[in-house]
Amino acid sequence: QVQLEESGGGLVQAGGSLRLTCAASVRIFSSSAMGWYRQPPGKQRELVAHISAGGSTNYANSVSGRFTISRDKAKKTVYLHMNSLKPEDTAVYYCNPTGTVYWGQGTQVTVSS
Repeated sequence: QVQLEESGGGLVQAGGSLRLTCAASVRIFSSSAMGWYRQPPGKQRELVAHISAGGSTNYANSVSGRFTISRDKAKKTVYLHMNSLKPEDTAVYYCNPTGTVYWGQGTQVTVSS
């Protein structure tokens, strides 16, 4: 059974930084692309950042230049480094192995103005 656990969220002031961590219970990171998604209150879940199995990255326009996705295959962990946070970044953040139905419980990020 695949388990994903997101952590690192919290309350931060605008302009601040956070690092989110996604840890998996099985060796899925070595061959899987991974995505970080977020779901703002009352809105649909959206893709924020994506990293391929080979390490290529892509970002939503709204976070490009501020967020960085990275992975540590040995630790079966994917990170989302978030800088220059804005109130509109407030959401529950999730990680997901691309093409799978596996989701964690998410981690809440709240950015105050």
